[in-house]
Amino acid sequence: MRNITWIGFLLIFLFLAACSADRLEEKASTEGAANDEGTDELILAIGSEPEEGFDPTLGWGRYGSPLFQSTLLTYNKDFEIAYDLAESYEVSDDGRIWTIHIRDDVKFSDGEALDAADVVFTFETAQQSASVVDLSNLKKVEAKDDFIVEMTLEEPDSTFIYTLVTTGIVPEHAYSEEYKENPIGSGPYELVQWDKGQQVIAEVNPHYYGKEPEFSKLTFLFLAEDAAFAAANAGGVDILSVPATFGNEEIKGMERVQLSSVDNRGVMLPFVPSGEETKDGRIIGNDVTADPAIREAMNIGIDRQALVEGVLNGFGTPAYSAADELPWWNEDTKIDDDNMDRAKKILTDAGWEMQDNGIRIKDGIEASFHLLYPSGDQVRQSLSLAFADRIEPLGIKAEPKGASWNEIEREMYSEPIMMGWGNHSPIEMYHLFSSNTRGIGYYNANYYANPQVDKYMNHALRATTQEEAYDWWKKAQWDGETGFSAKGDAPWVWLVNVDHIYFVNDRLEIGEQKVQPHGHGWPITDFILDWHWKE
Repeated sequence: MRNITWIGFLLIFLFLAACSADRLEEKASTEGAANDEGTDELILAIGSEPEEGFDPTLGWGRYGSPLFQSTLLTYNKDFEIAYDLAESYEVSDDGRIWTIHIRDDVKFSDGEALDAADVVFTFETAQQSASVVDLSNLKKVEAKDDFIVEMTLEEPDSTFIYTLVTTGIVPEHAYSEEYKENPIGSGPYELVQWDKGQQVIAEVNPHYYGKEPEFSKLTFLFLAEDAAFAAANAGGVDILSVPATFGNEEIKGMERVQLSSVDNRGVMLPFVPSGEETKDGRIIGNDVTADPAIREAMNIGIDRQALVEGVLNGFGTPAYSAADELPWWNEDTKIDDDNMDRAKKILTDAGWEMQDNGIRIKDGIEASFHLLYPSGDQVRQSLSLAFADRIEPLGIKAEPKGASWNEIEREMYSEPIMMGWGNHSPIEMYHLFSSNTRGIGYYNANYYANPQVDKYMNHALRATTQEEAYDWWKKAQWDGETGFSAKGDAPWVWLVNVDHIYFVNDRLEIGEQKVQPHGHGWPITDFILDWHWKE
């Protein structure tokens, strides 16, 4: 049994005290399960409280179902595009005009009808919000009639379809600065109570147009990891999200569900030599990692499976790209790693000579650098330490250094960073590897550039079908001669994909899930309409 702090016990006590007497008796009788089969309420501890609230124009729903809002399109479990609010859509031959026909039977949770004006308002508001919702390529959006919307892009963009998948529609008549805390939407559930720092309570939207949910009430708890685990052991939670460090635990009345993900971790390597600075004086480039031999040797020498076993307790997979197992991933980017002899030869052949101190040197430059990771992130710290330990026999010295995000922002153009990505859109690859995005926020902070990769990605953006776009995205990763993967320019050392681990009431069926994104939002609720008690 884990040691639980008194704060954890206090949180659990507050949670239990908030339950009704009937519910407490129910818990006691089931000895470890929050619900008896047949009840229509669920208690979930599946992620953090959203800092920006529940406003899709500010990014809510970007990494999973917005739950309280509907989107125009959606994904099925195989990442095939399906309809939600939209009934159909067409794209002009030049790829710039998207015409979307929406349903005429949709109401918001306050009973007001949803029409094309709300769609226009949502996208215009998101564009003006300067948030993580990138609509810089949207030239204009117009309502052609009550249920037809026309969106015109500045440039063709095949990935715009993923914006339609992830952007929940908000009501023009009920939108204000307080919307993020009191959202009204047309999704399957409506938010009825938010006790900040403690819980969110949601109930079925009585006006929802789709399949009726099995569960009429959902309570989302925001607890520290130890406290949440203790609450589950006490029978107070139906679904619990846990980190890899808790993955091997057992909870009576619950089963472990291990979901594969593209929630990756890897080392971003400055791609260019030093010598330049940003306008605000931040150094650009690193003379060690700018050498292709250093980047290739680290990619080949690292043992990714050992990191999965040692750092993630087996709850993960080796990572080879930013998009492993997604439809636009090029599986030819897998490499044979854990080959120290080959890695050493690459370095020696490139002129990196081993010194008596165990660090290689070339042209007076030692193969040494800092490896930054965000302080307080245990997984990234452990990966950084393990990575440094693994590449030391190669004659490369990495000094792990915990830092705040502000500190990382000041040094990320010139020092390797233990980073993490994982989006359900190929536009993320463009952001990470296009020469047009160098130095823009965290995107392409290593200043990677390859004209052929740019050419392939521009073709992908201008493709008129998703299949055509996928082919170009795959070429950008590796075309047999070049690409941004480890087989090509190797601007990253991708290490692991972190499995998302849940403990689920053993009488609850949540069905098959798709590959999970980076660890934000509540992506496990994507298919909540299919959840039901087992027969």
